[in-house]
Amino acid sequence: MNPRRIAYLSFTDRGDALAERLRAALGGTASCTRRMEFFSLSRWTAEAFCDYDALVFVGAVGIAVRAVAPYLKNKAEDPAVVAVDECGRFAVPVVSGHLGGANDLAREIAAICGAVAVITTATDANGLFAVDEWAKHQNCAVTDPRGIKAVSAKILAGQTVRVRSEWPIEGPCPEGVTLTDGPDWDVWVDVRRHSGGLCLAPKALVLGVGCRKGTSREVLEIAFREMCAEQDLWPEAVCAAATIDLKAEELGLLDFCAGHGWPLTCYSAEELCQAEGTFTASAFVERTTGVDNVCERSAVLAAGGPLLTGKHAGNGVTMALAWRPFRLDWRWKDA
Repeated sequence: MNPRRIAYLSFTDRGDALAERLRAALGGTASCTRRMEFFSLSRWTAEAFCDYDALVFVGAVGIAVRAVAPYLKNKAEDPAVVAVDECGRFAVPVVSGHLGGANDLAREIAAICGAVAVITTATDANGLFAVDEWAKHQNCAVTDPRGIKAVSAKILAGQTVRVRSEWPIEGPCPEGVTLTDGPDWDVWVDVRRHSGGLCLAPKALVLGVGCRKGTSREVLEIAFREMCAEQDLWPEAVCAAATIDLKAEELGLLDFCAGHGWPLTCYSAEELCQAEGTFTASAFVERTTGVDNVCERSAVLAAGGPLLTGKHAGNGVTMALAWRPFRLDWRWKDA
C-alpha cells in the first residue's frame, strides 16, 4: 500500500504496548490517554480526522464509533477507522472499509498481532468483487461514490457488471464482471466524463502550469476548471503538477497544488528545453523565462508521456495536460 499517516489511540498500559507495536510495524504516531493530561477524545478525534489517513483505536469498538460519529462526511472523504481490542484478538474496520482502506489496514493489523480481521462489507463477506476497493488499488478516483451502491447491488444479486475501460486490464475478469466496448455499461474507466453509470477516473494525467507572478490560487482554480470543462475531462484524473523553477515559490501555485494534494515538480529552463515533442512556442515566454513554452514542456517531462491537451491560456495562466504511464490489473490482490 502507499505510505499512510496513521494515528493510534489507546486507553490502558496494555493497549499502549499494542499501539506501539503497531506503530513500529506500520508507521504513524501513537498516543495513550493515560499519558495525556487534560485529554479530550473529541478534540483528539477532530484533529486526527484532518491530519491523518487512518485512525486506529486500541480499545472498544463503541469508543471508536462514538468518537468519530460527529465528524463523518462521506466514504470518499472520511479516513479509515479501525478498532482493535487491547489483547490483539480482533481488528474491526469501522469506517471507509474500501475507499479509505480500513479493510486492508485491519488485515495488516491482524497479521502483525495474530488477530482476526472482522470484515463486514457485503462484497468481502461473500467473496465478491468490490468495485470501490479495486478502484483504490488501481489508483482510480471514484468520481461519484453514490454509484458504488448500484454496482455492488448487481454483484450481490448475481447479475453481471459491465465494465468499459479505455485501458486494457490485465488478468481474467473477476466473477460477475465482464468487459464491454458497447453503449451499455455499468462502470467506465476513463479520464473523460461520461454519464449513465459509475465512472472511475485513472490518476494518469500531469498538469503543466505557467503563470504571471502573484497569480492567486483562485485564478488558477478557475483556469483549471475551465480547461477540464472544455476538454470534458475529470479533474480527478490529474495526479501531479509541474512548472519552471522560476515559479517554485509562487504562493498561489503552491496553495493550488496543495489544495488538490498534488506534488509540484519544478524544472530549469535548460531542462524544459530538453523535452521531446512539438510545443506551442511563445517569443514572449522565451524572453521572460529562457524557454519557449512552460506548461506543455513541464507536463511532458513530469509525466514521462505525450501531451493530451495543448496550451490552454487565459488571465495570465497557461495550462496543459500530459499522459503518465498507467496500467490496470484484475489480479491486484495477488500482486
